[in-house]
Amino acid sequence: MLFGMSAREDDTVVAMLASAIRRDISFGVLRPDQKLKIEALRQSYGGSNHSMRETLRMLVAEGLVEATNQRGFRVMSATEEDLQDILLMRVETEKLGLSRSMVRGDVAWEARVVAALHALSRAETAVQENPDDVTALEWDEACRGATETLLSACGSPRLIQMADKFYNQSRRFRLTLLREGRVDFKARAERLEKLQRAVLAREAAAALALLEDDIRADLGI
Repeated sequence: MLFGMSAREDDTVVAMLASAIRRDISFGVLRPDQKLKIEALRQSYGGSNHSMRETLRMLVAEGLVEATNQRGFRVMSATEEDLQDILLMRVETEKLGLSRSMVRGDVAWEARVVAALHALSRAETAVQENPDDVTALEWDEACRGATETLLSACGSPRLIQMADKFYNQSRRFRLTLLREGRVDFKARAERLEKLQRAVLAREAAAALALLEDDIRADLGI
């Protein structure tokens, strides 16, 4: 029973529930516009009424879940208009973050960028060889890690947090491309190799253009 838990324990439960529901939204287990009923979610994921409601409020703040007028919840829609809006916000936040990182980043940041892009390359090989849910999730996390690392020297925690929010909103679109076999891994590898070279050479215009191209390809646009 969760009743009587400490605040820290309850926060841990909420974080675990949010991670599971976030994953299932991304993989399409929970469909766009699907109603999210507290009791049904508890039966699937566990937790108390309080922790599940707090979880849904967290996902509302992330833009993955919508609170309805009747005080219920539903998965956010996934229309073409939604996709274009997410694209706009990812491009604007990530380009700003990378441009600042390229000005502020030191040798240690460069090393982290190289390591993150290498880890992404390994994950891309794995997901092509065995495209199941486990490798797909590992690939997605490697993509997230590379993006976070590129932005990590920007000097603005709020910018990083905002970029992560819009990245999360884009995951279901990009994972759909993966499931449908519409990810061009060869083109991605070439683009990311050029991006790494441009970042390390501090060629800002080239790096930002490549980043935008990658975000567009990431969303199938």
